[in-house]
Amino acid sequence: MKKLAMLFAVYLGATVHAQAQMPQLWFHAAQCLAVKNFLPSTKATRLSFGFFFDEKSYPGDKAIYVVNYATPNRSNGLVFTIFLTEQDGRQNFNIQNNAGLVLSKDEFEGVSFVSPPLGGAWTQEHLASAVKRIEKQPRFTLSVEDLRAANSSIGCESYTDLQPKNR
Repeated sequence: MKKLAMLFAVYLGATVHAQAQMPQLWFHAAQCLAVKNFLPSTKATRLSFGFFFDEKSYPGDKAIYVVNYATPNRSNGLVFTIFLTEQDGRQNFNIQNNAGLVLSKDEFEGVSFVSPPLGGAWTQEHLASAVKRIEKQPRFTLSVEDLRAANSSIGCESYTDLQPKNR
């Protein structure tokens, strides 16, 4: 019984340590998704995410791909592309694409879009590639309450924001 308790304590400590290592950049990206109402309404108190930082797909730009898993078994969810810029020392997160996805065990396909992203085949290929990379990395569980907390140190924008009219 003592061994079981010790193993559980080690596992719990490793889990807490892994959660503590999540980059703030990724937390802020997820926070912008919550602030901009891109995350589905849920009664859950914690949400599961995966992340991938990409500086190659869009030359000169930094993109963060985020998957919000709908289920603990990671079989479906939402994927987002968020562009990161900095201005006057402040990080700005600009949500520019999203899609609903279903994952399969099929090595060739792997990712199917139930609600396709804007941008056509090229965008779908990049999102699918990012999701496959995310699947090979740890996921992070975040508190809904923490995600919805106001954070004045970052800027959040999205393609759904009202655009100023040209005069």
